[in-house]
Amino acid sequence: MNKPLHPTDICYIIAGSPALKKEDVMIDTAAPHCIIAADRGYQFLQQMGIKPDIVVGDFDSAGEIPQHEHIIRHPVEKDDTDTFLAVKEALKLGYRRMVIYGGLGGRLDHTLANIQLLCFLADAGGRGFLVGDGIAVTAIKNDTISFSPAHQGILSIFCMGEEAKGVNLRGLKYPLYDATVTHSFAIGVSNEFTGVHSTVSVAEGTLAVIWSETAQALIKELSQNDI
Repeated sequence: MNKPLHPTDICYIIAGSPALKKEDVMIDTAAPHCIIAADRGYQFLQQMGIKPDIVVGDFDSAGEIPQHEHIIRHPVEKDDTDTFLAVKEALKLGYRRMVIYGGLGGRLDHTLANIQLLCFLADAGGRGFLVGDGIAVTAIKNDTISFSPAHQGILSIFCMGEEAKGVNLRGLKYPLYDATVTHSFAIGVSNEFTGVHSTVSVAEGTLAVIWSETAQALIKELSQNDI
């Protein structure tokens, strides 16, 4: 497979959460992209009439081995989740921006593992987005994420480590300036967009950022490099 033409190209990863719904999935086929199905995510894409570029997994939850020309099969007893394996394949192809559908809801342990996966991507210099049921999640490390005035609803942050230093929340209902956020106190829960440009930044450390977002809006923002 060809490497992406530009570092802003997106790899879409479809995981196998039973909570995944068709209306939660948006793929911008007009832009260069790659689609990777993780295990049962292949069956979901079949129902949508979408053919992935790569299929990855141990296929224990799928119940059968898919008939696909680019399939990467792993043993059931392994250290990585199927979604993690899909992310690693995307990184091998050169992608640094990934949108993951089917990674929220369903089993809580899988959801938490997928949030850790976002941190792994941030460590690797990339950025991943978990999207579903009207929310999006990403992780930033020593970095900033910006939101346009069009955003509405809730935004929350969580420290993904012992502490995150130099945290700033600007343009939100409850601002923070040069704060230290720790893993044991949820000071960043239930903030709100206010209809102005807003940012979340951290000077040292990693934050998980959760906000109200639809797949359609997120993909539009990513296509315009607005987030």
